[in-house]
Formats: sequence, structure tokens, C-alpha cells
Amino acid sequence: MTPKSFYRRIEGELAELKKASMLRVVPNLDNGAAKELLFNGQKLLNLASNDYLGLAMDESLARAAAEAVRKYGCGAAASRLVTGNFQIYDDLERELAAFKEQEDCMLFTSGYTANLAIMDSFAGRRTVVFSDKLNHASILDGIRMSGARQVRYRHNDLAHLKKRMEAAKDAHERLLITDTIFSMDGDLAYLEEVADLCDFYDTMLVIDEAHAEGVFGSGKGIAFERGVADRVDLHMGAFSKGFGSLGGAVSGRKELISYLRNKGRSFVFTTALPPAAIGASLAALRLVAEDPSRGQRLLAMSLDLKEYLESLGFDCGNSESQIIPVILGDNKTALAARDRLIEEGIYAAAIRPPTVPEGTARLRLSLRADLTGDDLQKIKSAFGVLKAEFG
Repeated sequence: MTPKSFYRRIEGELAELKKASMLRVVPNLDNGAAKELLFNGQKLLNLASNDYLGLAMDESLARAAAEAVRKYGCGAAASRLVTGNFQIYDDLERELAAFKEQEDCMLFTSGYTANLAIMDSFAGRRTVVFSDKLNHASILDGIRMSGARQVRYRHNDLAHLKKRMEAAKDAHERLLITDTIFSMDGDLAYLEEVADLCDFYDTMLVIDEAHAEGVFGSGKGIAFERGVADRVDLHMGAFSKGFGSLGGAVSGRKELISYLRNKGRSFVFTTALPPAAIGASLAALRLVAEDPSRGQRLLAMSLDLKEYLESLGFDCGNSESQIIPVILGDNKTALAARDRLIEEGIYAAAIRPPTVPEGTARLRLSLRADLTGDDLQKIKSAFGVLKAEFG
């Protein structure tokens, strides 16, 4: 049977990706959320997951997930608006809204679908959406799907943002959306200044706190740490990172959440999260609310490691969080450095374009609160070896 013509295009593109060291495959991993994962049967210290507080393997979360399965079963079997709703889902939304000091909250199957729903609901063809150039792919995809006019501004460049907002001041509607921690660089948005501009230009402000919740602001996020939470219209977060579970959530004023519940297609037309995920998320939220010290310890550890890496001469960008990039430049160097760390017992992700700009391939270190002093010394020693071999 003669292959259809599109196969030739696909095969050609795959060959080009392989030649450029950009072909992605699923790694041969097991226990990928644990502090020590298995890679090709070898136990490695895990610096690649987003389990920032080390809660994914926490026994109390596992017990809560198992109890939810025993009580409610394995699946929700329908969307929340049909029969896919149980008391535990309402409990999680109520407790998260209280934790975030917001009037209401709603859950999504992921942070990705939450961002799609926000854009689908609050942006349209007459809306101008201002978006930081390094915002997450889910934000960019949501803007495209909404049909809104996207106006991107240079990363964390407030002067450029102000110029763009001034040029669009007569638009029918304006919305600004930004990550609070940028996931490949680990740096933070200038939320106070962004909120000032949104107030001045009558612009809806939406923030993505996926990488900040559980860590900053006593676990509530960077908006709370910076004292601007009440000036943000919608707070998006995710249970899949610092909280060690699964799902996205959006918090805000009652009328905004009600509107989102009615308009967000990725909520209306999706089966609800499985009860196990809800049980684990509720347990994680309660742990963080009762004791936010894990996040504080993680940030202190991250600052120490970043300063050490910079003392060796590594470029860690402007990271101010538990995400530390080690920017190496070309793809082959990043892949070789990743492989050398594996030999030293460390697993770190090699991030390449198009996830990051051309010429900025890097190792992305995701630190976690359950790392010990011995673990940190192992990481430092491994990067000492890396520096000696890669310059």
C-alpha cells in the first residue's frame, strides 16, 4: 500500500527534529514524582518534577485519596453540571476559596483547561488581551481559541506594556493575563506595577499562580505575598504542582465564577476529576493551610543553591523561586549536560526550543522541600563536575 502524501511531510519533519536535537520521546521512567525516581532502572535524585513540597508521595494524601475512592468510586462518570458532583468537590471549592480569601472557586480537570475556560469565557473578538511573551502555552492557546486580539509585551517589560496598553485604550474590552512565576525561568512577574496599569486602563487582571501556590505567600501565592490579591480579578492555580495532586482551580468574585461556570466550555463539556484526586487535593490544601513552612524552607534552599551555581559561573537568569534554570545555549550541550548529571545520580530536565527561545537551551532544576542537606551537597558536587567538564 502506497503511503499517503502527508506521511512524507511528517517523516521529513521528524528527521529535521532529530537532526536539531529537538525530537522528544517519553523517557523510560518509573516513580517520576518521588524524590528518587527510576530511570532505565537506575535510582536518581529527582530535580525534574513539579512536586515542589514533596506531597505527591505523602501518606496522608494517599489515605485521603483511598478513602475518597472507597466512598465515591473511581470516576465521576459525568460533568459537574450533570451528575459528576459529590459533596467532597463542594468541600474542596469552599475551602480553597476561603484559603485564597476569595468569594467563590471552581475546579477544573487541569490548569491547562482552566486557562482555556477563562479565555473562552471572558475574551472575544472585541477584546484585547495583553500577554507576557513568556506566558505558559495554555494561556497562549486559550487566547487563540477565544478569537481575541492578542497583544504580547516583552517579558516583564513594564514600559513596553504601558505603551501597548496606551495604544489599545479605546478598545471595547481589555484583559491582561500573566504567570506569576514563569515556569522555564523561575523569575517573578511585577504584580504591583501590573495591577497599577490595569487599574489605570480599566483592564481585567487574571493571574496564573500554578507554580507559586503552596510555596509563596504562606501557600496562597505571590499576589498575597505582594499584597495585591484584592486587586486581581481571577486567580488561577493548580493542584498538580505544589499540592502534589491533580486539577486546576479558579477563584474570584461570585459573579465572575458563576459566569465562568456557565461559559467555560472545558468545564461544561468535561467529565469531572476522579474522586481520588479531589480527596488528595483536599488533604494537601489542609496540610499547607495548617503549616506553610515547607514553602519557606524550599525558597531558602533554592536561594542557597542558586548562589552556589552562580559562584561556579553558571547562568541562572533572574530566578527568584524554586525553579532554577542553568542556561547552556545550544541543544546538544544541554542534552550532554543532562546525561552527565545522570552519571552523577541526578535527573534534571533538558529544555530546548520551542519551549524556550533559540540559543537558550538549559537544564531546568525544580527543587523540592523534602531535599536534605546531603541531597543538596550531592547536587552541588554534581554541578562542580559539570563545570569542570563543560566550562
